[in-house]
This record gives sequence, C-alpha cells and structure tokens, in this order.
Amino acid sequence: METFHSRLRERGLKSTSPRDDIARVFFRLGRHISAEELYGEVKKINQHVGYATIYRTLKLLKECGMLSERHFDEGQARYEVAGEHHHDHFICENCAKIIEFEDDGIERMQQEVARKLGVTLLRHKMELYGLCDDCRAKSD
Repeated sequence: METFHSRLRERGLKSTSPRDDIARVFFRLGRHISAEELYGEVKKINQHVGYATIYRTLKLLKECGMLSERHFDEGQARYEVAGEHHHDHFICENCAKIIEFEDDGIERMQQEVARKLGVTLLRHKMELYGLCDDCRAKSD
C-alpha cells in the first residue's frame, strides 16, 4: 500500500478510502480477478464503492505498473498483481481455474526461435488450455 500511496502522490492524486479498499482487496486476493469479482469482494467491506470507482482504480493501478491486465480465451479482462518475473498461464476450459507456471526450457526455445527468425523478441504470452487435475479426475 505504501508503494500505491507513493505513486498516487507522484500523480498529484490523493489516497481515498474507496481506492484504498479496492487496492487492499486486490492485493490481498493475489489471484486473477475480473472487475466484477473484485466489485463483489470490495462491496463486502465498503457498500459505497461503485463499478466506476473499481474501473478507475484498476486503470490507475495499471498505469502505476502495479497490475497486469490479461485477456484469456473468454475475452473478459482479468487482473493480476504485476510481478518482477515472467510467467505463463494454464487455463482450465471446464472450471476456468488459472494456473501460473514458469518453464526455462520454453523460454530458451522462444529465444532460439527468435534467433532463427532473425528477430528481437520483446515480449510474449503463452496460454495453455485444457482440463485441470480436479476436472480431469471428475470426468474419469
């Protein structure tokens, strides 16, 4: 929260109770969340927060470099805490569970492909889709 307050001051903005509640809930949850899900969680602690404030605060957190916005197959924006390290995602097509993973072999392979193509890789995103262990077990 200190970093958030510092970045607000840098932008000439004040810390407000609704902004703080939204940021606090977002960081506490620490998972991929939609604006609608965040709204539902924040309403549990602050009945006066509206969707507009949720969206403005998410935009502000993104501008501050504190969250990343993702659009998986379903198209709905999901937000996650911005991290220091790169990771990829597995998304269960049955329950929509999102599993983050890192794989050095995949990262090396991407660099090798870029080298062979003669291009400079600036960024990428990998999304794998299938059934998570729980859903696979239920279908067996």
